Parts: sequence; structure tokens; C-alpha cells
Amino acid sequence: MHSPCLEEASQACLHGCCPSPFLTSHDPQTRPSKPTNTSAACRRDFASKTTSSIFPDTQFTNHESLPSIHESFAEFSEAYPQYSDTGRVDQIRAQEYYHLSFSNHTCLDYLGTGLFSYSQLQKHESPAYRIASSSFPLPPQSPPPVLDIPFFGVTYKTGNLKTLLLHGGAASELESAVRTRIMSFLNVSENDYSMVFTANKTSAFKLVAESYPFQSNRKLLSVYDYESEAIEAMTNSSEKKGARVMSAEFSWPRLRIQSSKLRNMLVSKEKKKKMKKRSGLFVFPLHSRMTGARYPYLWLSIAEENGWHVLIDACALGPKDMDSFGLSLFRPDFLICSFYKVFGENPSGFACLFVKKSTIPILETSTTSGIVGLIPTESLFQAVTESPGTDTEVENIASQSGRIEKGKTTYEIQHEQVAEKLKGLEMIEVSESDKAIEIIQEDNLKQKGEIECRGLDQVDSLGLVTISNRARCLINWLVSALLKLQHPNTKGTPLVRIYGPKVKFDRGPAIAFNIFDWKGEKIEPVLVQKLADRSNISLSYGFLHHIWFADKYQEEKEKVIERRSNEAKSANGNKGRDKNDMGIAVVTAALGFLANFQDIYKLWAFVAQFLDADFVEKERWRYTCLNQKTIEVL
Repeated sequence: MHSPCLEEASQACLHGCCPSPFLTSHDPQTRPSKPTNTSAACRRDFASKTTSSIFPDTQFTNHESLPSIHESFAEFSEAYPQYSDTGRVDQIRAQEYYHLSFSNHTCLDYLGTGLFSYSQLQKHESPAYRIASSSFPLPPQSPPPVLDIPFFGVTYKTGNLKTLLLHGGAASELESAVRTRIMSFLNVSENDYSMVFTANKTSAFKLVAESYPFQSNRKLLSVYDYESEAIEAMTNSSEKKGARVMSAEFSWPRLRIQSSKLRNMLVSKEKKKKMKKRSGLFVFPLHSRMTGARYPYLWLSIAEENGWHVLIDACALGPKDMDSFGLSLFRPDFLICSFYKVFGENPSGFACLFVKKSTIPILETSTTSGIVGLIPTESLFQAVTESPGTDTEVENIASQSGRIEKGKTTYEIQHEQVAEKLKGLEMIEVSESDKAIEIIQEDNLKQKGEIECRGLDQVDSLGLVTISNRARCLINWLVSALLKLQHPNTKGTPLVRIYGPKVKFDRGPAIAFNIFDWKGEKIEPVLVQKLADRSNISLSYGFLHHIWFADKYQEEKEKVIERRSNEAKSANGNKGRDKNDMGIAVVTAALGFLANFQDIYKLWAFVAQFLDADFVEKERWRYTCLNQKTIEVL
């Protein structure tokens, strides 16, 4: 089962077996006349090996007939021998994120990159509850109670984006340290870019829209095959400034970019070599966070050549994917990415908006909101103590969890689960709370101007090749395994439909799918998500749109396209949005760098339960009998 060509393909990003999507020189709407033999052969070999090795000539019609996880992993390892080279990831997961094993929780709804590890969070607990070994060489036998003192807090900054980018603003030592670490992690030069922290991705997109000169550069063109809250916010803000909003379309059934249409929208009709004004803003995600489709970077060059400012949405990228992007070759005007605090434990965090310094002068001065600053833990507690006491002010200061009593003063930081976590525990004494804060300061700020972001350090130590190879093996096995599920006593009715790329060497680690019953009726994604959650699997759901159907698919279009259910959508009375309300609601899963085979097998086994025609009804009655909230079948 060993394939030298497959082994070479695993090093594609660095060794040139499969050319970088940025360096590809051919036009996106045409294929190269003579593709590199090595590249084409490696890609074909990977796809064919997956197809021929993963349950060949087998269809599963009963969830009880699935092979065990041990049998499946043995077959998986034989199909992907390079997976064994990623064992370092399993070590990191066991030592630094052992809560995932204790909770038996499968997190498939995360995007972005975690700053800290779970053991780092535990290290900052009160000494009274800390595990004996501070270095955590092995995970403890049981999860310790979590006080969950935050690493930092978030405060909103006043002012406008342009001024803060040009002149900066008051920043804590911790904020400066985090900024430096993130720019280093992303290989972004401080000589070329300025950066601000924002409350979230949507805030970053809205900030750009409110500051971009749409009165003169009137077009906003985006490339998203799914509904995005961030893009919606940007669209609303830009339209108020007179922007003409356009979107790329995606061809059914593979949901590839409709190249000819996108090219027509990008290419300027002016034939002059020197254009007097810019065309507008081109917003480009490097791949789809829902379907996993990757897009050729050459679109960025075409946009730039035709007078567009370019915004790169890097929020859905893998932890080291920026290494393959090559900011030294292409420098977008705007770059947005997001970070969360701890994988599987704390989804809160922030986004980062980078603006090229040569682009800052074209921005308009406007009163904006959404820019935030980071404050150290000690300042956070002081701020809460000195607060006049209103809930709103406290919530604006504190963004994480924890509760420490110090004499008669109570430091509270909002978190829905903190009461449960502290149930049965005595509040720590004054001296211990002081120690807890000192520990955070000592451990987080290693030296002046430096901060330990163990999550980023771990990703850096693994590197692009290891992370990419692992994700490639896992996501393609999952795709292949899901397609092997078929309803019994039917003429080959599949249980699952996958949207976008199927088995593919260079697909991203995300998948969009739907589950259908034996009659071919779709089971609502929201219901699937709720049932998955009760099986300790976190999934997401979304809405695919801007889908283009050729004439030969018009009959199929009538079956798959649906109108999105969103009462608030029509509140503005904009009839032009009706077309955007048509699409496909889907279930989505995303694999982070810590994902392992157990995670994808668990998802596969969960989906296979829908082969039982009565599964949904059984679940409804089971939770009703247990006096739990009934799952509403939409």
C-alpha cells in the first residue's frame, strides 16, 4: 500500500510537487495545456488510493454493521501511511488539551487559531486547586475544577480607524506583546502593515466598510459560497455609502467559481494602462469555511492588475496556511484573521485587522465602533472593582469568566458556566487570589514585551507540512466514509449528500453536507446539529448561496434550492435581496489541527444512526421521557 508518489505529494506545499495556487500562471478560466506530470500524477494517486482503500465496494445500510473504530483505523493507517508522521499532534493533544478526552467532546465547529492551551489555563488556576506537577508531563487522572481566571480582558476603544492605524493609541504592555506575537506568527511585517484588534470578525469587516471610500471607488465584489454575517454587515454599511454590491457565483454541482462571470466583473472596461481611479474593494477568502473549496490565488493578481483594492479573509485558514500564501509575493490592502483563547474550552477571543500602510491614506475618517484593546488580568480586576456597578459597564470591561472574593469585595467576570464550575468549592482566600494574579503575570509575560501563547507555539513547532498532511488524511477519509452510507431496501438512496469538493488532494479541512431520510426528504440541519450536540459532538450549520445552475440542471435546481427562513431579513424592504434568500441550508463540520481519527469516526457513527428510519422519532421520545426539552422537528 506504500506509494512513493503519495509520499512525495505529502510534501507538495514545500517541494513543488503540486504547484502553489498563487504561483500558477494560467488563467483561472482555462486549464494549463501541459500540466506538470508529477503534480497531476500525485493528485490522481491520492484520490484513487482513497477511493480504492476506504471500504472498497462496500455500502453500509445499518449503523450496527459499521466496522469498529480499531478496524477502521487500521484500514485508515494502511491507506494513509504518512499519517503516522503526525504523532506529535496526538502528544500535544494528550498533554495540553486533555480536557477533550475527559469530556469525550468532539469539537467540529471551531475556526481560527487558539492562543493558549488548556494546561496553560490550568496552570493559572488558584494554587489551592492546581495539579501537583506544574509542567504537566502527563495528563491528570481526572479533570481539575476550573476557576477559569482570564488571561486578559477586552475593552472598547474610542476614535476612528484611520487615526488609530496612523498614530496608534494607548496600549497595555500585554496588548503590545500579543500584537507582536501574532504578527510574527502570521509572518506579517510591521514595516508594511498596521494592525488593530476588533471585537470579532464582523466588527473588522464593518470597520473596513465604514472607512473605505465607496463614494469614489464604488464597487464591492466578494467571493463567498455561503451566507456570512461579516459580509452582510459590510454590505449594509457599503450600500449606505452608495456602493454597488456584486458577488461571484458558484457552478452546480461542484460549486466551483464561475470563472467567466467573475473575470468579467473584475476586468476593467477601461483599456488605459493607467487608470485614474480604483475600481473598488475585492473581498476574497482563500477557501470556503463551509465546503472546504480552495480558490486560486491568481484572482488576487487579476484584481490588483485591474485597479481593485484587495481584502483577504484569512479567518477560515488552517493554523499554518499563511505560510503557503506568501505575503512576500502578494500584499493585500487588508487582511482579517481571528483568534480564540483555548480550543474546546473558551471560544471567545478577537479578530485582527491588518491594513497596508500605503493604503491607510485613502481611508476616510469616520466614527467607528468595534476596535478593542487588551488589558492584563490585574487591570481587569481593578476595573471591575472600581466600576460604578452597573451590569452594562462591567460587561463592557470583562469578557471572560471567574469570580474571586477578596475581603468584602467581589470580583465578578461574566460567564454562564462559572456557577456550575465553582459549585461545591469554597471561595479562595485573599492571599490565594493575589497569588493567582501574580502567576498569570509571571507566566504570561515571560519577559518585557513577550507573551507565552502556547497554542501558537505548538502550531509553529508542528509546521505547515505536518498539519496539512494530517488534515488532508482525516477530511478525505470522512468524505469517503460518509458517501458509503446508503438507505436499506431502496434503489441505492444515499444517506448523505456532500456539497462542493469530494475526495480531493487539496481540499480544505471543512465539509458541508445534508442527511436525507429513506424517502429522499432532507432532515433539517438545525435538528441534526441538536441531535449531534446531545451526542457530545459540536457541529455548525449554514446557508450556501450564489449558486449558478446550467440549463441541464434546472430540474435539479427546483429540488435542491430553498428559500432561507429569516424573518428579520426582509425588514429593510430591499427586494434586491430576494435572490440572496435562495440557497441550500447545510450542516457543516470543520477539523482543527488537534482533530484525530476518533473525532471523525465518532461523527461518522453518529450520522450512520440516521439509517434507522425511526432514529429521529426515538430520540424525540427518549428526551421527552427523561423530562428534557423536546427537540422540535422543523
